[in-house]
Amino acid sequence: MSMERLSEQVDAYVAWKRELVREITRYRSWLAHNRLSSEGVEARLERALRLLRTDHITLAFVGEFSRGKTELINSLFFSEYGQRLLPSQAGRTTMCPTEILFDPGAEQPYIRLLPIETRIAEASVAQFKRTPRHWVNVPLDTSDPDGMAKAFAQVAASKAMPVEKAISLGFHPDNLESTDKSGQVLVPAWRHAIVNFDHPLLRQGLRILDTPGLNALGCEPELTLSMLPSAQAVIFLLSADTGVTASDLDIWQQHVQPLDEERQGCLYAVLNKIDVLWDDLAGDTFVANAIERVRMQAARHLGIPGRDILPLSAKQALLAKVRKDPGLLARSQMAELETLLCERIVAQKEHLLEERVVRQVLAMLTNSQHVLGLRLAKVSEQLELLDERRQDNGQMLMELTSRTKDDHTLHHKRLVALRTNQRLLRNQGERLKTSAQAEKLEAHLALLRRQLNGAWTTLGINQSILNFFTAVEDDLHSLSHDADMANRMVEAIYRRHNEENPLQAVDAPRFELADYVRELRQLQKKGDRFRLGLKALLTEQRSLGRRFFATLVQEVIGLHRRLRRDAERWADEALMPLMQHTLEHKQLLEGHMLRLKALAQDTQHGRQRHQQLAQYAAELKGQLTQAGDMLRVMRRPAPIQRQAKVVTLKGMPRPTGNLE
Repeated sequence: MSMERLSEQVDAYVAWKRELVREITRYRSWLAHNRLSSEGVEARLERALRLLRTDHITLAFVGEFSRGKTELINSLFFSEYGQRLLPSQAGRTTMCPTEILFDPGAEQPYIRLLPIETRIAEASVAQFKRTPRHWVNVPLDTSDPDGMAKAFAQVAASKAMPVEKAISLGFHPDNLESTDKSGQVLVPAWRHAIVNFDHPLLRQGLRILDTPGLNALGCEPELTLSMLPSAQAVIFLLSADTGVTASDLDIWQQHVQPLDEERQGCLYAVLNKIDVLWDDLAGDTFVANAIERVRMQAARHLGIPGRDILPLSAKQALLAKVRKDPGLLARSQMAELETLLCERIVAQKEHLLEERVVRQVLAMLTNSQHVLGLRLAKVSEQLELLDERRQDNGQMLMELTSRTKDDHTLHHKRLVALRTNQRLLRNQGERLKTSAQAEKLEAHLALLRRQLNGAWTTLGINQSILNFFTAVEDDLHSLSHDADMANRMVEAIYRRHNEENPLQAVDAPRFELADYVRELRQLQKKGDRFRLGLKALLTEQRSLGRRFFATLVQEVIGLHRRLRRDAERWADEALMPLMQHTLEHKQLLEGHMLRLKALAQDTQHGRQRHQQLAQYAAELKGQLTQAGDMLRVMRRPAPIQRQAKVVTLKGMPRPTGNLE
């Protein structure tokens, strides 16, 4: 048995994405056939397709060592191998962050391991991912489960080294095991592991992030600054036999709870190892009450509702799946977690894609349908006029051509005005980019580096980091003046368009800085928490501090880069709905004018002229039918929403999954 329900949901999610890709591709062909395509429309559709094709869902498992993270992953995803694929015996097994994914570009499954010595460099794991030569490659033979288990055991490997070297790599000696040899300690052999594995769920875009305990969370800053915040869901592991320990609470408060402020609704706690509370002599009621007491105790310690902590036994669930024992599987309470993963996490991804892809494409498609509908109405009106003047429809066609030409001239002028506005807006976008130029950030970074290298005192660290974030935030606030000017310009252009086209009024898109400021403040909070954790300026803390701030700086640089890119894209695309509307009108009118001219010059009988215009109307109706079909498919609710509607129609309560 495997996660059938989650597998079904992910399959439905992937099928829905394929359907969206198919309809967007069909829309592109439809635009080309009707000569309605443009560079801006093509660019936006290409970006939507790329987003759909590269989209994935990441689940991160976090907790102190010996809480059963790896056993839970084995139970959820790898039970069909009939054994523990990932090492999950007692003690520290996951020694380095491990990503499990499917790499479609790889010829065979593999484990890639980044040596721990790379910590000496300030480069992040993300930067090392772009240079494969630094990684050790271990091939995987999926037909040999024992061989695979041995290969996976590499993730838990450790190595002995002098304590001074371990300190230079950022480890605190108190957190390391000693060896028989004096002055030597054991450290993880690897800094990061990537497992490429062909599993149905992984093939569909699911990714798993297995994290080590507190020591590694503190020592690999990228985990808390980048990897965990980018996950769609974080599952925090507790153990029923220990409850919430001081180290559990430390991880929760320092690294996990803050994630809920950044990504609402994707943080879950699991109370594992409930089988230690099972007591066949005391009876089911006694056991259920004991589990509930531990759960409520944990909820009080973590400061979250009891319903947000899921009690289960990953070990017994794995055993039940291997033995195909439905009774034991039900007792393990794994189903509740599987349901949560199905209903909430996939639903959250559906909601994001609807926001970022479906809504935009629907607006474009609706615009195209509207323009084509107006053209059909005009052709139908002209057909009626020809019917009224059958004897002299040649003259009538000349008059209609003249009117169409006037209409075309009007839309051409509007298009010219829009292109002028587009150039002005691009200039404004350049000012936005200049206000957020990389050189400004580099000046702040240069000052920060000088200050950190010059005075490593607690006061010096505090003041340097505070000054850096204050300077970057001040830059963002100074951007707001240029952003306000750009927004006012766009609003005026849209207002004019809406007055001229009241039946197709469009809301003006705004360039907002609030999200960037909020993200910067979240990064500053993480920096503050780290600073406050530096109780004594030991050598290893200095090394760790430098790497932490190097990683933090990379996140700020990434934020800055996105800001510049988004400012440029917004300036290029803010007027696109109006450009599309006017350009499609103009191009359809050009085609219509050519039809009318050809009919007017044709010396055929009036009835044949009428038939040809009627045939054109039929072609337009056919194209409109295709547009309607595409709209219907694009408007279909995502799979989980569809199921929710079915459940509601049956008179049952809606699922607890929240799309927000």
